[in-house]
Amino acid sequence: MSGAPALSRSLPKLLIVEDDAGLQRQLRWAYDGYEIFTASTREEAITVLRAEEPPVVTLDLGLPPDPDGTTEGFATLEEILAIKPDTKVIVASGHGARESALRAIACGAYDFYQKPMDFEEMALIVRRAYRLHVIEAENRALAARAGEGNRVLGRMITAAPEMLRVARTIERVANTNVSVMLLGASGTGKELLAKGLHEASGRAGAFVAINCAAIPENLLESELFGHEKGAFTGAVKTTEGKIEQAHGGTLFLDEVGDIPFALQVKLLRFLQERVIERIGGRKSIAVDTRIVCATHQNLEAMIADGRFREDLWYRLAEIVIKIPTLAERPGDAGLLAKHFLTRFAKEMNPQVKGFAPDALAAMDSWPWPGNVRELENRVKRAVIMADGKLVSAADLDLNAPQQQEGELPLNLKSARESADRRVIRHALARSEGNISSTAKLLGISRPTLYDLLKQYDMQN
Repeated sequence: MSGAPALSRSLPKLLIVEDDAGLQRQLRWAYDGYEIFTASTREEAITVLRAEEPPVVTLDLGLPPDPDGTTEGFATLEEILAIKPDTKVIVASGHGARESALRAIACGAYDFYQKPMDFEEMALIVRRAYRLHVIEAENRALAARAGEGNRVLGRMITAAPEMLRVARTIERVANTNVSVMLLGASGTGKELLAKGLHEASGRAGAFVAINCAAIPENLLESELFGHEKGAFTGAVKTTEGKIEQAHGGTLFLDEVGDIPFALQVKLLRFLQERVIERIGGRKSIAVDTRIVCATHQNLEAMIADGRFREDLWYRLAEIVIKIPTLAERPGDAGLLAKHFLTRFAKEMNPQVKGFAPDALAAMDSWPWPGNVRELENRVKRAVIMADGKLVSAADLDLNAPQQQEGELPLNLKSARESADRRVIRHALARSEGNISSTAKLLGISRPTLYDLLKQYDMQN
């Protein structure tokens, strides 16, 4: 691993992850106006990421010990985004370009570039990525000052990097025709994201949603494909199905894992040929619709059990997007709660103006097993039941948490010290007490770590 010559710290940082030494040298001089850092392996890349926090990374998928494949490259991509979710990673590869591109974007990469490289094009992509990073950072800062989360995809309120990554992925695939599978627990906002994808796609047709778990098995085929008059008892007129209604638009199949196995065959045929036949009909009807699916079930386990067709999975899941739970979106519970309170107070109890401190603390500590839907319901009930201007923890039917030993205090200096202690202890544990390894993990020098250990009286 090597760093660039000493440059002004005001220059934007760029990390190049490339194991070809010759190409690495070319890339160092291809990007003008950046402070360049380079890495040849995943370990080196993560070390630089922790120490320098570059906003933009270019990543070659063919890294040792798998230089002829993509396994190590994708592992590096996932680790980078796990540590710094807002990093813009531009993936470059010559291995299985389309498959690698789809997988990289689904994993959260900003862009994909197929080798061989055109350095001017790459420089342009890097500039765009850096500009987007700056804009998003400014938006998060403005949202934090305003006390309101970013609205992404026109609808969703969030300031959590984990959810912003999801939104960016949806925005990037919106203008394509690939099928998208949204995986997430109930109440995480899958339909809201599907609507956002439809609106971002620019498709002129309607957004048509159907919950496959809410319709009896014997009626689901008719709901999806429609029927001709007289096709069965009660079919008094010809009726279009949801697929046909979504012509020119987007069809959202919620809880797709609940589609009966026999009906999966007919759905697969539509996805392959893009034509349908209504029940009782003989006419083939061409339908142009974008398919977006969602489920909270483990479809891979269902495939293994023979309850879901593997070939249908591959047709529906060209891009798979995993939706984080509310507990995995730090800070979003408070942002969403304020949004819901404002809306419900206007409708039901105008005297309510905000949340009491014990309510905010209770929401921060609650795991939200029902996710956003549970939060919305609790706030709605609390607004109705509140006697004063502030909603309490009791109004939310939550217990105000007692401050535990080691909990972060509100004093900023003490909070920083407490946070430092926790992170240092965690790093020491992972490194089994090795000072050099701990410093490397923390992205600081050994002398700095020794100073912190002394400052916080953490020396053995």
